[in-house]
Amino acid sequence: MVAVVLDHENTWRSMAMSKQETSQIKSKEQVSQRGEVFTAEREVNAMLDLVANECLRPDSRFLEPACGDGNFLSAILKRKLSELRRKYKKSPRDYEKLSIVAIGSLYGVDIMNDNVEACRKRLFSIWDDEYTAHCKAETSDEAREAAKFIIHRNIINGNALTLMCVDANGNDTKAPIVFSEWTLINGTQMQRSDYTMADLLLHNDTSKEDGMGNLFALTEEQKEEGGIFLRRYITHYKKVQDYGE
Repeated sequence: MVAVVLDHENTWRSMAMSKQETSQIKSKEQVSQRGEVFTAEREVNAMLDLVANECLRPDSRFLEPACGDGNFLSAILKRKLSELRRKYKKSPRDYEKLSIVAIGSLYGVDIMNDNVEACRKRLFSIWDDEYTAHCKAETSDEAREAAKFIIHRNIINGNALTLMCVDANGNDTKAPIVFSEWTLINGTQMQRSDYTMADLLLHNDTSKEDGMGNLFALTEEQKEEGGIFLRRYITHYKKVQDYGE
C-alpha cells in the first residue's frame, strides 16, 4: 500500500504571510513556543491535487507528522468518502465497510493534546455525517464505535521528531509512538497489526522525488524479528474496538 507522508512546513515557509494568517493560528504563544501555523484550505487542496489519485483510494495511507487539528487529513477523508459514495451509492454495506478502511488509512501525530482531540473529533464528525447520509436506516452504532476506536489509535499525541508519546505538557514519555496497520481480509474481516513508528520509518524509503513511500514496508520476516511486530489480531471490521487498546 502506498503511503504519502505530508510535510507542509517548507511549503508554508516559502509563502508570503497574508490576511489569512489570523485564521491559521490559535495563539501567538503557540506560534512562538511550538512554531504552530495551520495550512490554509487553498494550499491544502493544491498539495493534495499533486497526489489526487491516491486521495481517492480508500486504502491509500497518509501520515501527517504535525497534523494540528486535521486540515490535511480531513480534506483527504472528504475526497475518499466522496469517491466511495459515487461508487457505492446503491450498496450501503460496501460503503460502510470501505469507509472504515478509509478511516484506517489516515495517521497523524501532534505534540499538542488539544490539537489531537480536535483532529479526532473532526475526522469522526466528517465520517459520521457522510455515513449517516448515505446508509440512513442501515447505519450501525457498532460501526460508529469501530470508526471512533480506529481514529483514536491512528491520531496520536506525540513528538514526531523523537518518535515518543508525550504527556499533557508536551514532554516525552517513555512510551514509543505505535501505529496500527488496518487491513481488510476475507471480505469482512479486518487485521490489526501494531508497530512502533521508529521501526516503520527504519524500513520506509521516503527518499523518492514524489515523496511517497510505504509506511508499512516490512517483509514478513522483518515483522517477526527483533520485536518489530507488537500485536496482531483478526476480527470483524465492526468489532475492532472489542479488543481494547
